[in-house]
Amino acid sequence: MTNLTDALLTPILSADPKGPRITYYDDAVGERIELSAVTLANWAAKTANLLRDELSAGPGTRAAMLLPAHWQTAAVLLGAWWIGAEVVCSGDADIALCTADRLAEADEIVAGGEVAVLSLDPFGKAAPNLPIGVTDYATAVRVHGDQVVPERHPGPALDGRSADEVLDAAQRRAATLGLTSADRVMSAQTWSTDTEIVDNLLAVFAAGASLVLLANPDPALLDRRRATEKVTRTLDSS
Repeated sequence: MTNLTDALLTPILSADPKGPRITYYDDAVGERIELSAVTLANWAAKTANLLRDELSAGPGTRAAMLLPAHWQTAAVLLGAWWIGAEVVCSGDADIALCTADRLAEADEIVAGGEVAVLSLDPFGKAAPNLPIGVTDYATAVRVHGDQVVPERHPGPALDGRSADEVLDAAQRRAATLGLTSADRVMSAQTWSTDTEIVDNLLAVFAAGASLVLLANPDPALLDRRRATEKVTRTLDSS
């Protein structure tokens, strides 16, 4: 069986472990964060260990992702797949990872299951005023190790599709777009559905390319950003 995170990250870690993998901008607050493949893998491993050890997740666990397109969301997705859990974009779930503004939605989805809240703070600050019983991701994840034992018998990976099916879809999307490992791909697209996750995130990784991810993009800065980040491709909604 394919472990989706292993399949996506192993070639990148072998070919270009220290080069930029995700460069994240939020123009609303002037934030820029860049993660290498090694750093992204470390975050994904810490997340996987948190999910496995504290939230009892594993193969067959349905994990709802109520999160925006963000570098921490990428780490959460990869962490979930490393332990063989299923990411779901709709319907009921066993656990949920969300931002604070979607906590009520997460509680309804899991109906008594585990919920972890991400502050998405660039400095790792905790989400304030969380109810008792809700896990603060920023606080909890930092104590976990940055190595993980991958699940060799994963369950479904993404909304009922197997890891092999998701990987194949990502590779086909990358081929359709003509992406290569030399590409720097700029995108302000969302990751709200399974199709968007494949098309706007996993296709980039499947090609071995790197992602320049924009939140709240300032149109006046786009041309300069393309130049400074050496962008070769831009994802649109097509």
